[in-house]
Amino acid sequence: MSEAAREQRLRRVRALVGRGVDAIDTPALVVDLDAMERNLQRMADFAAGHGLRLRPHAKMHKCAALARLQMAHGAVGVCVQKTDEALALAEGGVSDIYISNQVVDPAKLQRLAQAVQSRPDVRWAVAVDSATGIERLATALTVAGVQAPGRFDVFVEIDAGQNRCGVEPGDAAAALAVQVLARPVLRFAGLQAYHGRAQHIRDATGRAAAIDLAARAVRTTTEALNRLGIQVPLVTGAGSGSFALEAGSGLWGEIQPGSYLFMDADYAANEALPGAPVFEHALFVKSQVMSRSPDRAVVDAGHKSHAIDSGLPRVAQPPGLDFANSGDEHGILRPASPDGTLPELGETVWLIPGHCDPTVNLHDVMVGVRGGLQQGRVERVFEVDARGALG
Repeated sequence: MSEAAREQRLRRVRALVGRGVDAIDTPALVVDLDAMERNLQRMADFAAGHGLRLRPHAKMHKCAALARLQMAHGAVGVCVQKTDEALALAEGGVSDIYISNQVVDPAKLQRLAQAVQSRPDVRWAVAVDSATGIERLATALTVAGVQAPGRFDVFVEIDAGQNRCGVEPGDAAAALAVQVLARPVLRFAGLQAYHGRAQHIRDATGRAAAIDLAARAVRTTTEALNRLGIQVPLVTGAGSGSFALEAGSGLWGEIQPGSYLFMDADYAANEALPGAPVFEHALFVKSQVMSRSPDRAVVDAGHKSHAIDSGLPRVAQPPGLDFANSGDEHGILRPASPDGTLPELGETVWLIPGHCDPTVNLHDVMVGVRGGLQQGRVERVFEVDARGALG
């Protein structure tokens, strides 16, 4: 698609502001602003009430406007997972960005270092789990002319139980912190301890056991650092499925939930944790019945409009329907019970995505609606600034 064609399409969507939900073309990604703002406030209240820094994961929405909104409601900054996500959000006015992932490619580090040099108004950070990562980051910053002491924050990532990225807890992690401290341009900002697999353990007891193991890894590493005379400024981590557990441990000073803002179908299937806020579904795919047979209705939202890695979407409205995948551009609806009815041709069907993060990445914009999905009106349009920012 040419830039002119894309801009024309964006103008058409922006023209929806002030109109009713019926005017939104399908399939479209729609944000229930009332529900989203309640989620926003509940998480902000939780973090403040527990004396925690809140750093939401912006890889979920990839939107600078939403990141700024989260910071206006008490977040200290945001996380991302990719260099180009960070650069896109910085361009959109986000002033505190942490790449909570490894960046070792010289080309990516060069882009990041140039942004650090040209954007002194932005606070930058990255996670490391290797000596090579530290060396290459420091070199890239030097080449770009970044010289101010402690200009760039570095978190040493430990393997908190996910068996993905992260150095072995304890002495190996402490050795990396020593290497960070040896580089004047870098500041040892603390430990990254995120247990991703724990987020989707359905039962609360199993999730608590997983975070207990993560806490043990944090303690082991903190003790190793203390033996070297190094204090840990901050432990950061946690997600939407476990943040109440990290908060209760007393070890984490910063939490990184992301999906709470929209609350997808997969997270909603988790057993609730004691003391955790309850979040509402705020992200929907608006679809329309395009074909109807006696035993099924077909909507115009296939998996080009919603991700299916965490399961198929749930039907929010009308009730009593099951969704079955039928390819890129089609979804099949059937009654959930023998006496159920199907929606009529042309009727609107609202879907709750199984996984919000990759669903958002399929769309250029999210349409914000105030007043509910039935009678609401379009209030604003959010551009997905970092869509496709995978590098």
